[in-house]
Amino acid sequence: MGNRRHRGWELRQSAVTPEAVFQNRRALMRNLAAGSILAAASPLWPGLSREAFAADDPSAPLYPFARNPRYKVTRALTSEKDATTYNNFYEFGSHKQISEASQALSVRPWTVVLDGLVEKPIEIGIDDLMKKMPLEERVYRHRCVEAWSMVVPWSGFPMRALVDFAKPKAGAHFVMMETFFDPETAPGQKQFWYPWPYVEALTLEEARNELAFLVTGVYGKPALPQNGAPLRLAVPWKYGFKSIKSIVRFTFAAQRSESFWETIAPKEYGFWANVNPKVPHPRWSQASERVLGTNETVPTLPYNGYEEFVAGLYDGLKGEKLFM
Repeated sequence: MGNRRHRGWELRQSAVTPEAVFQNRRALMRNLAAGSILAAASPLWPGLSREAFAADDPSAPLYPFARNPRYKVTRALTSEKDATTYNNFYEFGSHKQISEASQALSVRPWTVVLDGLVEKPIEIGIDDLMKKMPLEERVYRHRCVEAWSMVVPWSGFPMRALVDFAKPKAGAHFVMMETFFDPETAPGQKQFWYPWPYVEALTLEEARNELAFLVTGVYGKPALPQNGAPLRLAVPWKYGFKSIKSIVRFTFAAQRSESFWETIAPKEYGFWANVNPKVPHPRWSQASERVLGTNETVPTLPYNGYEEFVAGLYDGLKGEKLFM
């Protein structure tokens, strides 16, 4: 048998072994208060049990989900520590070190609204929604518009399954998504110059594409607030700002509205935001990216390495600014 040539988006199995169990800060502080851990407080302290972690999230016993082998990449998995301590979440600050501050976000109870052009609008709790969805794990590249990247094992379900559950009407062409709005919990939302709450959108065709994924967990456990708990989007062929976090609403619409970053800087952040190394951001090149945790610089791939899955979505849209 000849040697099989690995495609650009594949990852050898040895490179995707999940990291050791990551324990969250609230569970740590609970155990410290009880006197069960005599050690310095740290959000990454490894000595806690899975039972302590599960105390904050009723979905914890469901994890880890079975990995879908179809979605692979050639780069090594980003360390869990790096992926959970270097995060954008403007609701809690405009810097990357918001992991501590974001612990203020309570992710239970959490309800999600499906409305707009659907057969029957519904409001459903996140745990009830998960029970209706086909749960799995996928290893995806993630490319930030700021030219850094990571490789993460997301847990969740295909967005197509949520679209089918919502039963959109024939006139629906877009899915608008909205995050929570709670300025008392998220002080960044007190900054009136931003158009809160954060909103994003996909075409219905993009939402039904097999790559579009709704994330409930990461590294084989429930997602932490800084990673978008309890429900975020992952669309790996687009720049990261499209992957809206902590979603509370999906609205099916005939026309699209402006998204968060489109409203702020339309010349820099467009609706489509597909990754293209040949199309620079107005203030920097997109030809390469810094790999989180290693500082290695590597070439960026068209559609972030997922061209074969998604390029056909944009046939006939040559008049649109598809890449910024």
